[in-house]
Amino acid sequence: MNHLSFKILILCVLLPPILYIGSLLSLERYLNDRFSTRIESIYIGDTRPLFTGSIRLEDAVNRNIRQYLAGSRWRFWGIKTNVTIATREGTLIYPPVQADPRGSFEPPDPGEIASENYALMNEGLVVKSDLLIQHNTLFANLLLAFYLLVSVVILYLYYRKSVRKAYREAREKETAIAQLRHQDETLTRRLGDLNLEKSRLATDIQSLSKKLESERRRAGTNEDDYIEEIVSLEKRLEDHRTRQEARKAEIETLKAELRRHEKTRQKKGRQQIKAANIISKRFGALYKKLRFYDRAIDGFMQLTDDMKIKCEETIHQLDKDPAKVPIKRKVFGKKNRETVFEILFAYNGRLYYRPLKAHTLEILTIGTKNTQGRDLTFLESL
Repeated sequence: MNHLSFKILILCVLLPPILYIGSLLSLERYLNDRFSTRIESIYIGDTRPLFTGSIRLEDAVNRNIRQYLAGSRWRFWGIKTNVTIATREGTLIYPPVQADPRGSFEPPDPGEIASENYALMNEGLVVKSDLLIQHNTLFANLLLAFYLLVSVVILYLYYRKSVRKAYREAREKETAIAQLRHQDETLTRRLGDLNLEKSRLATDIQSLSKKLESERRRAGTNEDDYIEEIVSLEKRLEDHRTRQEARKAEIETLKAELRRHEKTRQKKGRQQIKAANIISKRFGALYKKLRFYDRAIDGFMQLTDDMKIKCEETIHQLDKDPAKVPIKRKVFGKKNRETVFEILFAYNGRLYYRPLKAHTLEILTIGTKNTQGRDLTFLESL
């Protein structure tokens, strides 16, 4: 969860229900308009039988609407429809309320039926149709499932992008730390060389000072013969002092740079601790059946990127089904003879774990073939 933005998470949680309700209302208005238009175009049908008295207006409207509703798929998708047709005077045409009170003993008179149909149509027919998309129906559930799927896909893509960014930043930090270590070693060697040169210059100055004193004593007897040599020695002495001061200044500069690099290295160490905490929290959230020693987290951070991928794949298999993970050997402690298992990954990688209660495993240390000796010593000290 450390790679997820809280805003993106809230957006992916709130958008599906909001879009679901908005889409449901919009589709309901759109389908209601289509439904009303269709009902108004088919509810009377062919008017010739009505004017010849072959069928009553109520029967024709009932038949046309029933045929249309029976052939539509509104009910299959869970959409409820309601149609009401009446004259402007209030006579209800559809839905039918009761049977014809005149009974069926007398044959209908076409002229009378035609007159009644004409009178009703002359009054003017008013069509009221209503379409409602109900919740928890096939159509509504499919729409909600679609928005939920889109939200999950967006959340998954953002999570993958964040994970790749975190891995890239981790690689950049490791590269920067390696460069700082190399610079630190170079400056340390340079400082050692300057200290040696400083010692040599101090020895030369002492030797020249002694030689100058000797020459001055000898100059008492023959000053004219040695005055040029004394001047030359004083010049050499001054040159050596100048070089010594320059070396002192360079040594102080290197010491200041070493202190700066030491601060930078300490800062990088704190960043490594922060990265270790992030990895520990991520492992704790992803692998519920595993417990991780701090040494295992540190060892995981020292691996290369390819070995980290293989190591986490092995960890995932241990969390899912430990029986399917091949064990290279068993390692027994010297004190309590507790069994520790060794697993290989990426040919050169080593992972050591031991079983705990409640079907959980404890990852003790992670390393490579080069660190195997130190890892076994650590296991013996548990």
